[in-house]
Amino acid sequence: MEQARAELSQAINTVQFNKPICPIYQNCTALPATDTETIRKNLIAQLTAPVMWTQTVKNMVADGAASFTEVGPGTVLQGLIRKIATGIEVAGIQ
Repeated sequence: MEQARAELSQAINTVQFNKPICPIYQNCTALPATDTETIRKNLIAQLTAPVMWTQTVKNMVADGAASFTEVGPGTVLQGLIRKIATGIEVAGIQ
């Protein structure tokens, strides 16, 4: 995975990042980020870091997220969110 990480790092470092209009939650920290260098660093870290999905969803709900939309085929993430955050609106778009 180190070779893949090096290649991903090289690719990400060629992309210009703009300051996001909302916090970006990344699975390797489960925390919101708005600093572009932090987001860039975490994108690279996510390749090999454990996924903190449950904590990420809990943090988003604690910070005010009231609905989640899964984009793509399937409903796996919708089901996980329903188990983690009961009562939260969950939808899917294929």
